[in-house]
Amino acid sequence: MNALVEPIPDGTGIPDVPDVSADWYRWIVESAAESPDAVRVLVDIATDAVAVLLAAMFVAAWWRVRTGPPLLVARALLVPVATVAAYLLSETAKELWQEERPCRTLGELATIAVCPEYGDWSFPSNHATVAGAAAVALAWTGARLGFFAVGVALFAAASRVVVGVHYPHDVIAGLVLGAMVALVLPVPARLLAPVVAEARTRPRAAWLVGRPATEPGDAPTVRLHRPRA
Repeated sequence: MNALVEPIPDGTGIPDVPDVSADWYRWIVESAAESPDAVRVLVDIATDAVAVLLAAMFVAAWWRVRTGPPLLVARALLVPVATVAAYLLSETAKELWQEERPCRTLGELATIAVCPEYGDWSFPSNHATVAGAAAVALAWTGARLGFFAVGVALFAAASRVVVGVHYPHDVIAGLVLGAMVALVLPVPARLLAPVVAEARTRPRAAWLVGRPATEPGDAPTVRLHRPRA
């Protein structure tokens, strides 16, 4: 366990923290402190509300493709799985790296969010990791939703620096880690696709995996009549 870190007001010389990252953090936090009260309140709420938005996007992606090809349904079902896997990797990295939060290390700075307790490490950012994984995983289910998810992920990562709880390099590392985890999603999706196809034949599983938009035998019967002479 690391010992408590003495504040370093100038933000330089902190072990494992690039000086440029500390400088950017200080500039961003000081700029945020000068913003209107309403803006600070909104950013403080939004930085955590992103998780709710991502969860809604998971449901939207699943609902949109549930009558599509089994492979696409499998990808949608694996979006939250990839996101959770990325989060667990991020938590493991935190415990191994044990980087102190900048809001504690850099001395007295007015931050929007309350500084997390000692032992809640900074590198990498869990919020950014989850957002990065979710964005790439959602992109595998559709380009339009993926573009929107990328914008949400970038906001989520940037907001963690703005509220003062992460260095810029923390959120960049988190985005990269999450994206790398989600990039392999098509591999397990291919393995899951036959399971989805099989589950569609079972009425109890249809609510989860849906049914194709048209099933054999579902088309209406058309009777042709010969014209009378």
